[in-house]
Amino acid sequence: MGEYPAATLDRVFSAVSDPTRRAILARLAESDARVTDVASVFPISLNSTSKHIRVLERAGLVRRKVRGREHILSLEPSPLSDAAEWIEHYRKFWSDQLASLDAFVTRRGNAETAS
Repeated sequence: MGEYPAATLDRVFSAVSDPTRRAILARLAESDARVTDVASVFPISLNSTSKHIRVLERAGLVRRKVRGREHILSLEPSPLSDAAEWIEHYRKFWSDQLASLDAFVTRRGNAETAS
């Protein structure tokens, strides 16, 4: 498993913990979009949407390009891949631990039945 700085993972997990930010990521997964287009689908102010976008930018999940007066957002999925890899490492660990526990309980149950 690759090593990821704790602060980086903290920012990614914190960013995706909010449903509005997850919705922004889902929208940007479809295609790049202007900030105003992203904001128009939420029942919150443009300022509030911009705050969510800044959290996503700090986590490295969103990239912003400025073209004149337009701010174009795009998804940067690599931090999500890093977080998914981190989660997968621990999923494997717990799967292995549960498999070992299951084998132990089965062996013990078989030994008690045989007695």
